[in-house]
Amino acid sequence: MGLATNCKIAPRSIFARKNYFYPDLPKGYQISQYEEPICTGGYVEIDLEDGNRKRIGITRIHMEEDAGKSIHDQGNDTLVDINRCGVPLIEIVGEPDLRSAKEAYLYLYKIRQIVTYLGICDGNMEEGSLRCDANISVRKKGDKQFGTKTEVKNMNSFRHVERAVDFEINRQVQLLEEGENVVQETLLWDATLGAAYPMRSKEEAHDYRYFPDPDLSPVFVNDEWIQGIKKDLPEHPTVRRDRFVADLGLPRYDADVLTSEKEYADYFESVLKELRTSNKEHIKLGSNWVMTEVLRVVSEEKLRIDQFPVSPENLANMIRLINDGTISSKIAKEVFDEMIVSNEDPKVIVERKGLVQLSDESAIEKVVSEVLEKNAAQVEKYKAGNEKVFGFFVGEVMKATKGKANPLVLNAVLKRRLS
Repeated sequence: MGLATNCKIAPRSIFARKNYFYPDLPKGYQISQYEEPICTGGYVEIDLEDGNRKRIGITRIHMEEDAGKSIHDQGNDTLVDINRCGVPLIEIVGEPDLRSAKEAYLYLYKIRQIVTYLGICDGNMEEGSLRCDANISVRKKGDKQFGTKTEVKNMNSFRHVERAVDFEINRQVQLLEEGENVVQETLLWDATLGAAYPMRSKEEAHDYRYFPDPDLSPVFVNDEWIQGIKKDLPEHPTVRRDRFVADLGLPRYDADVLTSEKEYADYFESVLKELRTSNKEHIKLGSNWVMTEVLRVVSEEKLRIDQFPVSPENLANMIRLINDGTISSKIAKEVFDEMIVSNEDPKVIVERKGLVQLSDESAIEKVVSEVLEKNAAQVEKYKAGNEKVFGFFVGEVMKATKGKANPLVLNAVLKRRLS
């Protein structure tokens, strides 16, 4: 994670004991890192809504063990779940570079994207794989010194983080405008009420009485190890997204969706590899199918992409049938639905079900003639300037050919006949 976020990796780091009594920490101290963490001085970049890219500093990334979980929202009692005590984790401490709830959302999204690309965790906030505590302070415009900060906990989704940060910014501003002071404290976010309320006053770092853990030896990281990890790092999600835009000619929106998860981007690139094309229109068609149909099924069926029944090879074969005019986009949806059930080669499905697109101009012209003869009144409307009737004729021909008429040929024939 340190390498992926441009941190300096300490050749030597040590573990410390962080001592405090709290119900979720039965042994009375937490193994952590304090004075000599393993990663320092990095950054991630977020893309703002105005198109600019902003760098958010990372103070440090350190290793520690998890404490238990205190549950404060079950009636008047606090329940303690100590099952996760001792589980190893990394804590990422950011610089105070975020200036809005939206930026906090984008930053957290980027962190999640990186940890999932690296295979560190699944990034699931609801299940606690990824957690966020937000430190918030406000100051008057032009002031150099930061205001008193509060810490908000208990946020289990990106949207909750955004809402909680917004709430706390507004609460602090209101306090200061009314002449009151902001108290440094830890707050719990209540998503149902849309509000944060105090949990405890915040101790300073020295109250934890950190000291080097006497039972654990220092961690030594040599350059050879660092270079080996660097070599095995997957492509950074931001770099991959930018490559999709610059090299493949995809719109920014497409690239964002396709690289939101490493598995989505891998699947899309496997489809492109099978397509073997540099044609930007064909690449865009591949993007459309993955973004709309593939991800729709994945979402509706709650599948991982590796559980999706249509192989990249078969999806590419189907897109190739669209590109060469064998089937229309409409017929392709029928083929796609069949492939989800059978994962057959689309050519086999098209032949078995007789779905080959009708591209013979004389055959289409014959159907067009029949449609125009049956709908003389609509023909007169078109001649009188009502061009919307054109769509009606297209629909009637498609109905007559069971959706098999090649749209390009059909449009050309219709325009010629109607003129």
